[in-house]
Amino acid sequence: MTATIAHIGVIGAGSWGTALAATCARAGHRVTLWCRNDDLGRTIRETGENTAYLPGIRLPDTIAVTSQRQDLASCDAVLVVTPAQAMRAVMTDFADILPPGIPAATCCKGIEVATGGFMSDVLQQTCPQLIPAALSGPSFAADVARGLPTAVTLAAQDLELAKLLARALTVTTFRVYASSDLEGVELCGAIKNVLAIACGISDGKGFGHSARAALITRGFAELSRLAGKLEVPHATLTGLSGLGDLILTCSSTQSRNFSLGAALGGGATLEDHMAGRRTVSEGVHTARVIVEMAERHGIDMPICQAVDAIVQGRSSADDEIARLLARPVRPE
Repeated sequence: MTATIAHIGVIGAGSWGTALAATCARAGHRVTLWCRNDDLGRTIRETGENTAYLPGIRLPDTIAVTSQRQDLASCDAVLVVTPAQAMRAVMTDFADILPPGIPAATCCKGIEVATGGFMSDVLQQTCPQLIPAALSGPSFAADVARGLPTAVTLAAQDLELAKLLARALTVTTFRVYASSDLEGVELCGAIKNVLAIACGISDGKGFGHSARAALITRGFAELSRLAGKLEVPHATLTGLSGLGDLILTCSSTQSRNFSLGAALGGGATLEDHMAGRRTVSEGVHTARVIVEMAERHGIDMPICQAVDAIVQGRSSADDEIARLLARPVRPE
């Protein structure tokens, strides 16, 4: 494991990858931002902005933007900021590039549909020479890119490694807390996206703040039941990557998953909404995996089941809402 982190590579130049690259540069590191799209990379270099994903936000001049994978060969650490379902293909291409023994923090909150694996699992399978970690928590890319106060969690199985990465990424307005609960942090990050779709549907239907608060609370109960079966520590559940991220993602149209749900609740189709967006709503892919996981462990997760049925086209939002409201009232 590297003792110091001077050069950080960021793999993926969407809104979150660009915001994290800006944060790393502000922390005084040498930063290389890898962009798959040559035209986008050229635009960022020429204008100093990611006009496609973070328009109007000036980026630090010290960020090196490249489309050449080899430019990340000297990194001391990498942040992997790809869509969850694309991560395997992207990281397979980096397997022979990245040096052995460096930490790699996955920054996408999802589960691979094809395998049911967390992002750290995909990373270990594609780049076994790297040390997996995960960055998660309540954070919108635009807020972080603008330098607004934000706090997140950095998890790795080795707490000392997590602390090293947390210190490297922390600046005055971006506080990073270390955790050794890698699987729990990844689980919470995945489930909150599914619950955010449910809250968005509620808002799209005009159900009001009381209904949203009920959904967040009962959704947290579903998350807690599954997390308890998987022995996720209470500190993870109630921390930034658990309850903190759930509250943020379920409360704002800045959330891609919440805004998707709001569109569905307002009568749009999934296809129409997704066709007009550059970014990915991970909860669409994650819902089925979470429901299957809950079924394997005998856990009741009716809100997640409803979201899965809606996004898979097996049921309508109205039918699922009626089903949820008709459930027997039980003790909390």
